Amino acid sequence: MGDRTIVIVGGTSGIGLELAKDCIARGDRVVVTGRDPERTRAIAASLGAEATGVALDISEPDTIAERLSSVGKVHGLVLSAIERDQNTIREFNVGRAIRLVTLKLVGYAETVHALLDRLEPTVDTGIVLFGGRAKDLPYPGSTTVSSINGGVTGLVNTLALELAPIRVNALHPGIIGDSPFWADKPDGVLAGYERHTPGGKLATMADVVDATQFLLRNRGVSAVNLYVDRGSGTI
Repeated sequence: MGDRTIVIVGGTSGIGLELAKDCIARGDRVVVTGRDPERTRAIAASLGAEATGVALDISEPDTIAERLSSVGKVHGLVLSAIERDQNTIREFNVGRAIRLVTLKLVGYAETVHALLDRLEPTVDTGIVLFGGRAKDLPYPGSTTVSSINGGVTGLVNTLALELAPIRVNALHPGIIGDSPFWADKPDGVLAGYERHTPGGKLATMADVVDATQFLLRNRGVSAVNLYVDRGSGTI
């Protein structure tokens, strides 16, 4: 059994789940969160004895502290919970926008606050927030997503200053070709993005997991916003 516990918010699917598997393979314990209690428990059980599941919806920040009250000492925190949104200004949906802003900015901050008394106050402890490349490469309907991912950059800067020596970084994935969201797209959709990526290949979930582990564990890295997109958008 490892002597480190990593909390992965949004760890029951996609990249968060792959990260949980990788942490366990490295000898860590993991706490994974998901919105659905039954599914979260089932996913944690499938990961084995080193995993614990906690039902948590960070778009409801008033519930976060209570839901995380059973979590013990924490040596790393990854906030990978996201929601997709297509919200144009011409047909702006205020409710969806408020939910997404609350989830990523208020929810991320409150999760850190709720766990702060259990986060080891050393340089070995890392926090990683997930943003996204939409902050720099907007698309029609991305106003909310682009704005929030830009806000993650500001959140990283202030948390890195306030929480030092705990390290705080952000990871901004581009289009991840083998993620569940993108892999199910119709034939030809990904090919268009590949043409605008140097080397003609999109980043993978394994690339994102590897980059997250770097930000989580490297003692010399804090207040960094790391792009994982294989140079997409440069051509």
